Amino acid sequence: MRKRVYVAYTGGTIGMKRTRKGYEPKTGYLQEQMEGIPELRHASMPSVTVHEYEPLLDSSNMTPRQWLEIARDIAAQHDDYDGFVVVHGTDTMAYTASALPFLLDGLAKPVVITGSQIPLCEIRNDARENLITSLMIASGYAIPEVCLYFGGKLLRGCRSVKVSASGFAAFDSPNFLPLGEAGIDINIRWELVRKPGRKKRVTVPELGTPVVSALRLFPGISHEHVRNVLRPPLQGLVLEAYGVGNGPDQDAEFIAALEEAAARDVVIVDCTQCLEGRVDLSEYAAGSALARAGVISGFDMTAEAAVAKLYYLFGRGDSPAKVKREMQRDLCGELTP
Repeated sequence: MRKRVYVAYTGGTIGMKRTRKGYEPKTGYLQEQMEGIPELRHASMPSVTVHEYEPLLDSSNMTPRQWLEIARDIAAQHDDYDGFVVVHGTDTMAYTASALPFLLDGLAKPVVITGSQIPLCEIRNDARENLITSLMIASGYAIPEVCLYFGGKLLRGCRSVKVSASGFAAFDSPNFLPLGEAGIDINIRWELVRKPGRKKRVTVPELGTPVVSALRLFPGISHEHVRNVLRPPLQGLVLEAYGVGNGPDQDAEFIAALEEAAARDVVIVDCTQCLEGRVDLSEYAAGSALARAGVISGFDMTAEAAVAKLYYLFGRGDSPAKVKREMQRDLCGELTP
């Protein structure tokens, strides 16, 4: 019996059509293009059901509301399919891939997020391989995780980042080995794959609308700007700091702004601007000053995962004290403590 894969088509370049105004999504066009791919009808390929979202979105328009919509869609279909493929635009793909692992509690089947840099309608594209391989992984490999497949690499979703705006190898997970790679064969690093959830069904939490943000430090950043970002009703902030988590410790007003926000129970999580490495707030005075001001370490979490995690924790109603504890604990493979 052929395996069954559910495709959640949210939008993105892969299913767009060329128009006078540039590439645009068109209802039914991805399915039309897929019907013209003979490989998808091969006996080794799964039976595919495509659910096209309305409206189809350029992923620049994605919000946490869409994260929840995708998660609830997968949860509702979880028992009826062998695996899931989320077709998504590349611009915010890493954010969605980071958020879904927190939202899909009890996931026991593969969820593979993919897309392309060039639409499927073009003769030369990366869409065909990304789509075919994602369907094969979702149907043939028992990986109970949210993954991102792109350019030959299968990444843990909550470790992924976009590293190229124009290359076919557009995503990577610098602080965690790929879960798998697709060359002549599809090779999975099974020792890295997480165990399936113990729950008998997948649940998606009911979340509120927390106020979280991100701020990237730069030389000369003004304390007024920092204070404006940290003012109420902000609940959580991802502070993208230098190196191993350093900031301008000689700027007393900058440090005071952090202290004042932390005193109001704003949770400030320090992530590095560097592509690789982890935060260590004890290594330099410029980092320990942030820790004394109330900033906590994000370890080796990506900024995308940290934003998604803050949204999830505050959204489910956790207190600031609990959010601080949970931000420094590995929940779904997003960090190495």
